[in-house]
Amino acid sequence: MKKRIFLSPPDMGGSELDHVVEAFRSNYIAPIGPQVDAFEKEFSDYTGIRYCVALSSGTAAMHLALKGLGVGLGDEVWFATLTFIGSVSPATFMGATPVFIDCDRMSWNMDAELLAEALERAQEAGQLPKAVVPTDLYGQCGDSERLIELCDNFGVPLVVDAAEAMGARYLGRNGRLGASGQGVHAGKGSRAAIFSFNGNKIMTTSGGGMLASDDAGLIEYARFLSQQAREPCSHYEHREIGYNYRMSNILAAIGRGQLVVLDERVARKREIFDYYQARLSGIPGIEFMPEADYGRANRWLTVILIHPEKFGSNRETVRQALERENIESRPVWKPMHLQPVFTGTTSRPKSGTMRKDQSYPCRVIGGDVAESLFRCGICLPSGTALTEADLDRIIGIILDCRG
Repeated sequence: MKKRIFLSPPDMGGSELDHVVEAFRSNYIAPIGPQVDAFEKEFSDYTGIRYCVALSSGTAAMHLALKGLGVGLGDEVWFATLTFIGSVSPATFMGATPVFIDCDRMSWNMDAELLAEALERAQEAGQLPKAVVPTDLYGQCGDSERLIELCDNFGVPLVVDAAEAMGARYLGRNGRLGASGQGVHAGKGSRAAIFSFNGNKIMTTSGGGMLASDDAGLIEYARFLSQQAREPCSHYEHREIGYNYRMSNILAAIGRGQLVVLDERVARKREIFDYYQARLSGIPGIEFMPEADYGRANRWLTVILIHPEKFGSNRETVRQALERENIESRPVWKPMHLQPVFTGTTSRPKSGTMRKDQSYPCRVIGGDVAESLFRCGICLPSGTALTEADLDRIIGIILDCRG
């Protein structure tokens, strides 16, 4: 069988091992340490977001962000419905109710106009959300200026799930965020931003995440909670419950090496997207994820829509054909409002129950756009080490699926 082509495997830059060896020589291999401190500083320098805390996962970062904003039982947190569940699950940890907002077709990110209308209604009802959480889907920024303006106007914190968006830029429309011509990094300007370094991300530490914010107090509180909320005493003293969420010194060492080559990785991801697009964009029934005119995506994954009425087969037929040839692909995220853990729910799971089909209350605003993207969307292999021969092999299989 031919070699496995993965969706988005790690790609080491060369200096990661140097930092790891340095960590071993210093005997700092546990959570915290000089590599963590250096990674946080270098990450802040790269993104332009002033304060950062390195954590065990992007989900942990989201949990601490929402905790720091006071999310609790009975609150609502509004999310993009087209996202990964790790963006949403922390709200359920705290007893909050997720509200899922549809995406727009220009960016596939949270529809700002739907959000505006929903915030107006919520204000009239005296039930504004505790936070709004858009996702920078597949490495493309949402309309940051518009989202920040809306949330500021209603006094609601904006927490950007930028887990997939390292290296992506928001160029701006009115100059508020994009005056330099290079724009600002994904997440900049929001109350807090969440990043993931999972093994399939554009930069990885094998596992890990970062919470970043220009709010020093929010980051310091998150740092405190991430280390079991230990009070500054010689003995272990705790006045509130914390978490074991800190990143290890070894993983931070890997992250430092990955950050150095991030711009090269973004450039290569965009080259791969362009290669697919040059060979497939003229095929009836194939449509590529658009790039919004206000930003520059990192193209973490190349994503296409397959319209079966024009192409002759559907995205699942294509996915299975690729899999038979030992090539990994994946449907677009299934919208959160369609997930069994959320759909058709009216009450919270009872404490202590062991059922596997627990469900949580939620609401959805819109949803048709996200559902249509899920029906037709497929993520193609986008690893930065892919060769032209690999890409031609993938493209050939896709074309052979035409009806």
